[in-house]
Amino acid sequence: MLDIPSISAIVVAVGVITGVVFTMLQLRDLARTRHSDLFMCLYSMWGSEDINKAHRRLLAVEVKDYESFVKKYGPMASEESETSQIYNDIDRVGWFFNMLGFLVKENLVHIKLVDDILGYWVIKAWELIKPLVYGWRKQYNIPESYQWFEYLYNEVRKRRSGRNA
Repeated sequence: MLDIPSISAIVVAVGVITGVVFTMLQLRDLARTRHSDLFMCLYSMWGSEDINKAHRRLLAVEVKDYESFVKKYGPMASEESETSQIYNDIDRVGWFFNMLGFLVKENLVHIKLVDDILGYWVIKAWELIKPLVYGWRKQYNIPESYQWFEYLYNEVRKRRSGRNA
């Protein structure tokens, strides 16, 4: 038979456990909301006029390989290329996806959100500028150039191949 102190202890324990469970659920929901809010803020950046114009101009460029691109537009690191619109466009789009890739790597943005809303553009943009990035990495000895963009591309491809399996 239970006495009043035992019943009180059980009630307190149940109350503490209920409070802990409720707090954990709230924290999980808060984290999910934070991820979504951050991504939607970034997504609104993607929809900005500057990035849209840069993205459209970038899509119109034909990139066969690094050498032919440099022959047509000049090297990335030269006085002439500083005013070249295409290099500005590549940077604008590339830096956006590079930042997004870093946030995915750090688990600050979920890959599911990125893939569901921007996955196609991640793939398209990376495959377009990949020869250029590899050329810059080699020519200028900057192996980290756009590393998080490449990471993001690989994560989107991995997720999509798992989804189609």
